[in-house]
Amino acid sequence: MAAWNLYRHRNTDGSSKDWAVKSNSDGSITTRWGKTASKLPGVRHRRGIRQFDIETQKQAKGYVFVAVVDIDGDGNVVFPGKTSATQSQVPEPDSNPEPMLTPPVESLYWTIDCHAKQAVRVDLGIEVRRLIGIIQSVSDQHSKPEKDWDGWQQWIDATLNAEIFDLSGQIKSAHGILPWLFLLALKAKGFKGVDIDIATETARDLSVRSES
Repeated sequence: MAAWNLYRHRNTDGSSKDWAVKSNSDGSITTRWGKTASKLPGVRHRRGIRQFDIETQKQAKGYVFVAVVDIDGDGNVVFPGKTSATQSQVPEPDSNPEPMLTPPVESLYWTIDCHAKQAVRVDLGIEVRRLIGIIQSVSDQHSKPEKDWDGWQQWIDATLNAEIFDLSGQIKSAHGILPWLFLLALKAKGFKGVDIDIATETARDLSVRSES
């Protein structure tokens, strides 16, 4: 496992979310994020930005340094002095195992890093409002309204003045499928300089692949 710098942001409702970063030998950096837990499901590999610079950006947004930690390939976080389970500690598999059901996805974690040129940021804002307008129209006709997702307002506010920004958030099962479809539609547009990632609690990437 590699050493990561772990940061934490505490929300006004008492919850918190974590973000971690490390530098790689090829000059790139890797970041991970998610709600405060023993596992950070979101992951992204980036080039063209220094670890120091992105850490400074996060600190300006209210993230506070927690510790240098180890994170394995599955996103499991190990604090100093703690050890993760080794192969010898894992019980032998049952010779007649019962079928394992895949647990339902309770939450999705998303992040966006918009460092595009001004013209692209303007187009992004236009597309955000267009998609939200369509979704509101669909929601008005929906027979079973879903719980409000605060991401709608986050996106509107962030793209209002076509500025550089980064956001992250969560989509819970109660929010329905529309927020996820909204993010997929934006990512599928392939705006150059706009990176959108979506992952589950088990770090499965649910994004669509697009050229940038």
